[in-house]
Amino acid sequence: MQKIFRIVIAEDHTILRDGLRSLLESRGNFEVVGEAADGMEAIRRINELAPDLVLLDLNMPKMGGISVIKEIKNQSHETKILALTMYKDEEFILETFKSGVNGYCIKSSSSEELLMAIRAVLAGKQYVSPEISDKVLEGYIEGRKTIKKKSSWDTLTQREREVLKLVGEDYQNKEIADYLCISPKTVEKHRANIMQKLDLHSASALTAVAIEKGLVTK
Repeated sequence: MQKIFRIVIAEDHTILRDGLRSLLESRGNFEVVGEAADGMEAIRRINELAPDLVLLDLNMPKMGGISVIKEIKNQSHETKILALTMYKDEEFILETFKSGVNGYCIKSSSSEELLMAIRAVLAGKQYVSPEISDKVLEGYIEGRKTIKKKSSWDTLTQREREVLKLVGEDYQNKEIADYLCISPKTVEKHRANIMQKLDLHSASALTAVAIEKGLVTK
């Protein structure tokens, strides 16, 4: 009997989620057991459903894809993660793999390539879209050759990046505290640390950096 693979789709655009569901369920051995429209919902759905695979958009509201990947891996989930994204930046791709993603597929890929990526990841292999595979290899080789000096951005902790993302999405300190299950005072401390590390002096500057770094799309 053919194994049915259980999949969660984490993507904040309803039309894309609907299209992915239709594609997967037309193939017979995939079952979409859940959907999520933001990063925090994605973690909840994965915890509830323990799917075989999550198709994960890397730029979602409330919690970005890299934070979601790290949270899933920290909880020792066996769920495989296939990033589905528009990002082709070398450093971002390498950071995503360091976070523990199993595959990286560009959104401009064909349906057949996406299905190939899903099957590869489910079989325990890593997958990288052909159009960016050279970048990944070059980045890995360069990383082995040299140790890059840390930029001010690199000094931000994962929690600080999560706070910055939510600030960029116009959430207030109390809302951020509720989302991240921390106190408003801790949020204020994170904001102050971010501003000090990045030499920023206003909330609008925080938002601008969040957009520049791809944490938020406006």
